[in-house]
Amino acid sequence: MTTTLAGGAVLRAARPGDEPGILACIRELAEYEREPDAVETTEADLTAALFGETPAVFAHVVERDGAVVGIAVWFLSFSTWTGRHGIYLEDLYVRADQRGHGYGQALLCRLAATAVERGFARVDWAVLDWNAPSIAFYRSLGAFPMDDWTGYRLTGDALVTTARGGAGADRV
Repeated sequence: MTTTLAGGAVLRAARPGDEPGILACIRELAEYEREPDAVETTEADLTAALFGETPAVFAHVVERDGAVVGIAVWFLSFSTWTGRHGIYLEDLYVRADQRGHGYGQALLCRLAATAVERGFARVDWAVLDWNAPSIAFYRSLGAFPMDDWTGYRLTGDALVTTARGGAGADRV
């Protein structure tokens, strides 16, 4: 489904050929989030993840004048409590010079519509505590923080050590 937005932009599912624009948005988002050197993803990684034989990651893009100017990259989650899938929004980003046209809201509305259409229970995402503009935007849509939950992550050496059964894996 393609939706026409303000300024002649269109919102649509990502398709092969969008990888350079998606990656550019990911890099800009990392810079905004004060982690400009953290992006390891390549166009080839995006091709495999989004368009491979069994994709487990999905994306919607806003395209304007032939260029990707906004992205929503997401994957399915699952709630054992509801017994239903949900959507986990990994990245939502609209290029700075394209903000104010409603593109971010359109992307979130599309994800919410996808969840409703498919009978999913929810849409979840994380936002940095200092990102006041995004927090205000999300709250304006009726989203709320999960204050009683703290996210955890295993990566790098800790991931490898834990995979080998070390570093306290026997304490649980």
